[in-house]
Parts: sequence; C-alpha cells; structure tokens
Amino acid sequence: MQQKITGYHRDEEDDWVAELECGHNQHVRNRPPWFNRPWVETAAGRESMLGFKLECVKCDAGAARDKQ
Repeated sequence: MQQKITGYHRDEEDDWVAELECGHNQHVRNRPPWFNRPWVETAAGRESMLGFKLECVKCDAGAARDKQ
C-alpha cells in the first residue's frame, strides 16, 4: 500500500528512517547499487520528498503502528 512520507528521524545506527502517514517507519538508506536514494543525504533532499509515497509492506501485512 502506498503511504506518504510525513517526516524523518535517525535510528540507533544513525540511518535515516521515513515516518509514513500510516504510522509506520521505513528506512530510506542511500547505499548504491542496492538502495539509490541520494536525496536522503541532505536536509533539502529529504524535505523535497515529504509527501512522496513509498510502498508500505507493514500496511500490506496488517501490522500495528510503529512506536515513535
């Protein structure tokens, strides 16, 4: 299910995590060639992606909201 990015935070390993409108969190790493997301590297890049929809596999699985 597609869900909009509403914010970001860093996890305990200092990786960026997108906060989705559904209440789930999803890592948004830039580690080419597996993850090609250069926009996550800068504040302007992350801000430009607010509202962008990501596929939320947690919603598809019926998972409860993540704790913030």
